[in-house]
Amino acid sequence: MSKEYKGSCLCGAVRFSVTGFSEKVAHCHCAMCRKFHGAAFGTLMPVKGLRWLAGEDQLKHFTAVNGTTRVFCENCGSSLGFLSKGEALENLEVAIACFDDDIPVEIDAHIYTDYKANWCEITDGKQQFPEERGS
Repeated sequence: MSKEYKGSCLCGAVRFSVTGFSEKVAHCHCAMCRKFHGAAFGTLMPVKGLRWLAGEDQLKHFTAVNGTTRVFCENCGSSLGFLSKGEALENLEVAIACFDDDIPVEIDAHIYTDYKANWCEITDGKQQFPEERGS
């Protein structure tokens, strides 16, 4: 049986588990991620085996003008994830900070750096992409 990694929102109403992670995980500096997370960037990643343990009915969605959707807890407002336009909830890219367990993930890049906050300096030496990740 594969290991499950658990996560939750701030109030604990929404709880989930996953069985695996994408090999590519980037900090996103687009304005929507910054505002959604209230931070210099958001770090979201595709996961494998997403399973809702509690609170799926507590999830709320905000769809932006570009068709992307942000998912959050209706009770505490925790930013839980991101959906590309037209994607179903089972394809949620999960906000990395929501995990309760240590996870075997390494950030490898910064994306949408053309939109980063002017007060944010990127000094970690990781690869940077002005828009989405290059192929």
